[in-house]
Amino acid sequence: MEIYSLFFSLTLTILFAGIHSATLTVKNNCQDTIWPATLTGGTDAAQLSNTGFELASQASFSLDVPASWTGRIWARTQCSSDHSGRFTCATADCGSGQVTCNGMGGAPPASLSEFTLASEGGQDYYDLSLVDGFNLPVSITPQGGSGPTCTTTGCAANVNAVCPSELALTGSDESIIGCKSACVVFNQPQYCCTGEYNSADTCKPTNYSMIFKNQCPQAYSYAYDDGSSTFSCTGGPNYLITFCP
Repeated sequence: MEIYSLFFSLTLTILFAGIHSATLTVKNNCQDTIWPATLTGGTDAAQLSNTGFELASQASFSLDVPASWTGRIWARTQCSSDHSGRFTCATADCGSGQVTCNGMGGAPPASLSEFTLASEGGQDYYDLSLVDGFNLPVSITPQGGSGPTCTTTGCAANVNAVCPSELALTGSDESIIGCKSACVVFNQPQYCCTGEYNSADTCKPTNYSMIFKNQCPQAYSYAYDDGSSTFSCTGGPNYLITFCP
């Protein structure tokens, strides 16, 4: 029996080794509680076991993601449950009515951390995106790995402080709690990179996208903002995502 148990244990170890290609640790350096959320990309891809959670100020939470995971992480703010128990957030709400988002994305504006992770030995890609607008400062720091752009990418500025009124999302006290993209507000092809603007040659920075770019030069400010916004690592690192770095 002991030999069988040992064989069974070793078999499980071999079978499950490498299933988790990376650990993503989410840290809340903000003064207030936030509610991070995850969304796995792909129509048939299974969502992570935890798609949303509460994170107190200065707390951390780690997520194991499977090999070749593609997805995004963002944080919701000013969340609460109403008298019926329905859970909602003032920014980046996913509409599930629960703390977990269950495969639903965050409503703009939301600062996004995006990942395309490779299986063992491959190359990971990651970026910060303000294409859907901004609600919180955020950074991504690889822990291990190598490569010329295997470095921290961050958006530490408070874009809300310079957000023009026509893009501003205001809270119950009329303070600005998020800054929407021009695409979300105006839904015009030149801002959304659609129609005749759906290429890198025709979709260019606008006065609105430059507001985000000037504050956070390393983050995507519009769909084709590829020049200095994508980072990559080899060697299978883990990643630290810090809100309010």
